[in-house]
Amino acid sequence: MSILDQQPTVIRTTDQPTAVVRERVPMANLTDFFGRAFGAVMTATKAQNASPTGPPFAMYHGMPTETVDVEAGFPVAPGFSAAGEVIGGLLPASEALEAVHLGPYDTLERTYALILERMSAEGMTPSDTMWEFYLSDPEKEPDPAKWQTRVVWPIT
Repeated sequence: MSILDQQPTVIRTTDQPTAVVRERVPMANLTDFFGRAFGAVMTATKAQNASPTGPPFAMYHGMPTETVDVEAGFPVAPGFSAAGEVIGGLLPASEALEAVHLGPYDTLERTYALILERMSAEGMTPSDTMWEFYLSDPEKEPDPAKWQTRVVWPIT
């Protein structure tokens, strides 16, 4: 079972530079991709004496199907330079709906459904990109029922 820590709310985000790895990944391989991408980004930022400025995240381009166009990494201070497969990116300034999901990652679709329901009720149009901040570290919190994921879905 999963619950929301809060109902979806309207927020305004600001541009946030990122360091990411972007690939088209089969959904079945997403966890492995995240592990590889987060590790590569940490290595690249350390090599530049930079540090992440926020939690790990994934940004999805288009609605996920069997394969997803996704970038995974960390927010960083401006000035990060590409290094190998790690590139600079941006979480763009936008008006968005946000909700904090509590529970395992495989129940996130329920939170997305609630966000879409609010968008529909208020005549909002969802963007074709959305992102998730992983607020809990599964290595430090082994109970998936306690994991928190901040979902941000811009509106157009």
